[in-house]
Amino acid sequence: MTKIRWRIVLLLFIAGFINYLDRSALSVAAPAVAQELHISPAHLGLVFSTFFIGYAAFNFIGGWAADRWGGKNVFSGAILLWSLLCGATGLASGFGSLLAVRTLFGMAEGPLATTINKIVNNWFPHRESATAFGFANCGLPLGGAVAGPVVGLMTAAYGWRVAFAGIACFGLVWLLFWHRLATDRPRQHPRVSMQERELIESDRSVPETPADVQRLGTYLRQPAILAAMISYFGYSYILFFFLTWFPSFLTMDRHLSLKSMSLATVLPWLLGFIGYGLSGLLSDWIFRRTGNALRARKWVLIVCLGTAGICVALAGAVTTTLGALLLMALGVFALYLSGSTYWALIQDTIPGPKLGSVGGCVHSIANCAGIVGPAVTGLLVQESHTFFSAFVLAGAIALASVLAVAVLLRPGAAAGIEANAARAAG
Repeated sequence: MTKIRWRIVLLLFIAGFINYLDRSALSVAAPAVAQELHISPAHLGLVFSTFFIGYAAFNFIGGWAADRWGGKNVFSGAILLWSLLCGATGLASGFGSLLAVRTLFGMAEGPLATTINKIVNNWFPHRESATAFGFANCGLPLGGAVAGPVVGLMTAAYGWRVAFAGIACFGLVWLLFWHRLATDRPRQHPRVSMQERELIESDRSVPETPADVQRLGTYLRQPAILAAMISYFGYSYILFFFLTWFPSFLTMDRHLSLKSMSLATVLPWLLGFIGYGLSGLLSDWIFRRTGNALRARKWVLIVCLGTAGICVALAGAVTTTLGALLLMALGVFALYLSGSTYWALIQDTIPGPKLGSVGGCVHSIANCAGIVGPAVTGLLVQESHTFFSAFVLAGAIALASVLAVAVLLRPGAAAGIEANAARAAG
């Protein structure tokens, strides 16, 4: 039997790696960019936040487009545009132009997660979906890990403008392989065997007949989707706080050099890479052992996201740089260990024809944390001249979202999940 579906996951893994390499570049180069363009911490926070304005809007638009025109085409257009705009970041001449380019860059990256979810749902049976999604997305933190030394050292050696131009090339090369090797569905791929196709199509998470498809609002009101939305917001707040401001924390508050900061940020991202790779395996393992999808998704979210919130809050209180780095690394590991579960909840509940739209809505709401968080952090740092309150706020938001999961994912509120799990197991 062929295993073409895992080659598709490998391509998605590489795309995620490139995505976070490009996205993290500004955070790594921020001290040099802010110095050259005379940008204050508050204005730098706005630059970080405007990325997420475009990003959140196109989470939904990208998901809707993937439902309408297919994940392959939407993904191709997205990576082409974000690669070009990544390079264009190096052309910014001031606060206004940097703001505009980052907003457009966020729009181009917006379809990534919902489109990956759509493609994984098309290519994998339900019992493998969380594992596949975890593998596909663990390229994201690996890209963040590589961004530190690559962008940091390129910025130190050649300047930040050259660094952005250099990393923009990776996505354009990937696009050539994607266009040649990928299809939207297994039946469209000439090299997929009949056995592999039957394996995939015999175990769908939710039936895809038109009669089962309801209005979008019906799905968004389901407790499982509300739980995914709220917990994903808490997840995103910590993630984007770490992605945008942790490098600046190390240089501004702990006085590390650009080179030292670039190397220090590798550890949390590497642990995040391991965590995301294990996240789908963990969730699917609990599901297979218990036959209870609710328990699998719920306890992964509560334990992992709760641990992340506690670690991040404590990281802002410790006095040593090493202590802050280790706590943040543990927090990022725990955070990414929950990474596949949000999408697993959605796949457990939503039929394929609406998966992109519902996933896009959930992702859009969650990524409002990226709009609010970096800007609030910038204001807190500028007014208090310390990062302490920003760390505590990030941890508190994650813990509040854990409480929402505990309330919403009760047995009586999850009949849809359990029905889908029983059908998949049978």
